[in-house]
Amino acid sequence: MRPLDEKETTQVFEKLFKFTGPNLKHLLERPAVEGPDPEPGRYCLRLHKNRVYYASESLVRRATAVSRPRLAAVGTPIGKFTHHGSFHLTVHALDLLAAHARRRVWLKPDTERSFLFGNSVPKSSLARITENTKSGDGVVVMSMADVPLGFGVAARSAQDCRKADTNAVVVLHQADAGEYLRKEEELM
Repeated sequence: MRPLDEKETTQVFEKLFKFTGPNLKHLLERPAVEGPDPEPGRYCLRLHKNRVYYASESLVRRATAVSRPRLAAVGTPIGKFTHHGSFHLTVHALDLLAAHARRRVWLKPDTERSFLFGNSVPKSSLARITENTKSGDGVVVMSMADVPLGFGVAARSAQDCRKADTNAVVVLHQADAGEYLRKEEELM
């Protein structure tokens, strides 16, 4: 396990910034609440086997005592680097994104299942959308009970959604909570 280099850090921060915006600083600057030490420090990002982990500094210090081949994971996995070097957020980052997201989309209760099966969100499934959402922005998809279901990219702006056809895609699917069942082997 090692800290991210400058290029990797830039890729991870750009992807996280797409969803959190200026709230990104709260992810790393907030004091850690987990870890064996009485003062666990802050949170940091670490790379291990092409996966990026979000963990407290205290936990990272303790993990250095374990050899790399024997270390499975430390903290919360938030994404992975592909063989081509691009970074992809995984469903594990959903809780972090939901807590700090600046743009959200709420689904009607009877259409949540479709999203959880990996489908994109059509306008007919949309209950609410955050104002000033632009096309290409990262959005967290929520149920009407404010439970985070997944995340994706806005295919249309909030104003375009009002004029769009009912079958027009509003949010392009990236990850959802149903992946824990569908891709159980790949996630770890």
